[in-house]
Amino acid sequence: MRKLLMMLLLLMPAIAVLSQTGDKEAVKNVLDNYKKAIEKLDTTGVVNLFVKDSKVFEQAKDEGTIGHYLEHHLGPELKDFKSFKFSDYKVDVTVIGEYAFSTETYIYTIILAKDAKEIKSQGVATSVLKKTKEGWKIVQTHSSFRKAK
Repeated sequence: MRKLLMMLLLLMPAIAVLSQTGDKEAVKNVLDNYKKAIEKLDTTGVVNLFVKDSKVFEQAKDEGTIGHYLEHHLGPELKDFKSFKFSDYKVDVTVIGEYAFSTETYIYTIILAKDAKEIKSQGVATSVLKKTKEGWKIVQTHSSFRKAK
């Protein structure tokens, strides 16, 4: 019995690391699904990646919940684009209990539908996610950008 208890105590940190690795990958998957929806110029189902009372901030502006942001900002904006592509994408995730904190950095290139003008920007996004019964969901996200060099 004593040996079994010692083995369990020794294995617990390894089990915790494996669990956290799985959670990090799950969080990255949520963020990737959001990014892919934007690249497809189709936000169908995006609200399911967020908690109901989420908060979206862009360029220091409170855009409201994801539903409000999609209806009044991102959704109409995407209709003006021929394409939207991310490159040089990097993501860092830290999981602490039932919360995860992420930082994404990237370049995005937009081609406008009306005149094929290219807009290239350097962006960063920070997000807080919560582990729910349905999986990891975005609680709040803040993104900002500047003209790419």
